[in-house]
Amino acid sequence: MYHSLRLEPSVEGYARVHGREPDPEPFALLRFRGVVHGGFKLRRCSSEGRGSSEVNPFKIMKELRTIILAAGKGTRMKSDIPKVLHALCGKPMIQYVLDIALALGSLRTYVVLGHKSGMVKKILGDKIVTVEQPKMLGTADAVKRAEKYFRSYHGDILILCADTPLLDKTTVKKIVQKHKKAKTVCTFLTAVVHNPKGYGRVIRGTNGNVVAIREDKDAAGFERDIAEINVGVYCCQGKELFKALKEIKINKKKKEFYLTDIIEYFFEKGLKMSTVETEDPAEGLGVNTREDLAAAEAIMRRKILKYFMLEGVTIVDPSTTYVHANARIGYDTVIHPFSFIEADVRIGSHCKIGPFARIRSGTKIDDKVEIGNFTEVSRSKVGSGTFMKHFSYVGDSSVGENVNIGAGMVTANFDGRQKHPTKIADGAFIGSGSILVAPAKIGKKAVIGAGSVVLKGKTIPDGSVAVGVPAKIISKKERQ
Repeated sequence: MYHSLRLEPSVEGYARVHGREPDPEPFALLRFRGVVHGGFKLRRCSSEGRGSSEVNPFKIMKELRTIILAAGKGTRMKSDIPKVLHALCGKPMIQYVLDIALALGSLRTYVVLGHKSGMVKKILGDKIVTVEQPKMLGTADAVKRAEKYFRSYHGDILILCADTPLLDKTTVKKIVQKHKKAKTVCTFLTAVVHNPKGYGRVIRGTNGNVVAIREDKDAAGFERDIAEINVGVYCCQGKELFKALKEIKINKKKKEFYLTDIIEYFFEKGLKMSTVETEDPAEGLGVNTREDLAAAEAIMRRKILKYFMLEGVTIVDPSTTYVHANARIGYDTVIHPFSFIEADVRIGSHCKIGPFARIRSGTKIDDKVEIGNFTEVSRSKVGSGTFMKHFSYVGDSSVGENVNIGAGMVTANFDGRQKHPTKIADGAFIGSGSILVAPAKIGKKAVIGAGSVVLKGKTIPDGSVAVGVPAKIISKKERQ
């Protein structure tokens, strides 16, 4: 279960918003503000007419569908992999945005694809509707491509960008809530930043109402000094949205159709709009470069570690600890420096992990387990009370309770063609430097002598002692 945190930006280094030119120092001097997660008590983000009323997603999300824009080439990533598939804390960027749509109860989600769409489709699943944008003609054109799916639809449409993984679902809930309560044609997310360079400015009239969004390259005069920027998240009345898209003209400078132009269209038609202001501009970060990806990874990692520390996990040095999204760690567990815990790992309570430990995906570690320095556990189950303190590798294994794994022990699980399992029963003692060639079975309270090699297919019976290369069972008399 992944839990996210809100960050409070400083006066410098605000995160670049999706689709805008990068700020020279996009993430400098961010500091934590508080825990935010659906299912827990939440701190609400600020908005026009700030309020603290709780969100009822089952009520306010009625008649809501989502369009996710994921068609961009990601040229600046310089990669054969579509931009939205690059991993952030163990899962693709687009998955974070898909999770928001799912959490909000969106009736259906449509993903607009373009560059290498086949690769993206593989991770989306059957419940997601994909829409092709054959030519990169801008965000308005991308949304318009989905129009055929909405001809008989009279509800609201939420528009998100697939390369904004730091967006918080609580903020998006707030947008939809305000949109429905105020009965506006469009509600969108804004932020007030110290340096708006590169961002689309939110233009307001003398009465404070929204008039337009002016892209940075098109802003002139006083518009360039406006500190309120567009973050790029919209909730619109579906019918009015597609009516507006038909009227959008191509931008002569970029030869694209801007989705932001719908705001000026709505204003000219006298239609009511509203905005929600986020306290954290980093939420709208659009990842366009490897530098952006690293910066977003750092923020997401800090969010994850912050949550676990607040839930009773000791992170000795957060700056050298890496925990992926969807990992679970029990209270009173201590994570030492230079430990790497991947996605879909489950660690119980009162454990000690690291330093220099790697726990790979698919691993489950029960309570009171010690995984020490320079160790790796992969796709394995480790029972409570087991010690594995030094220089060892356990892969594709089932390790029982109260097992001692000596320094340098290795499960040799790969034969060059496929991987095989190892089973170590409760109370077994595996001596230092031992090699267990999988598949192999070690019985309850069995002892494997230091430096022994248990060959492939071998079973060591309960209570027996095996030593040597290859390991052979010795009698009680020989043990003396």
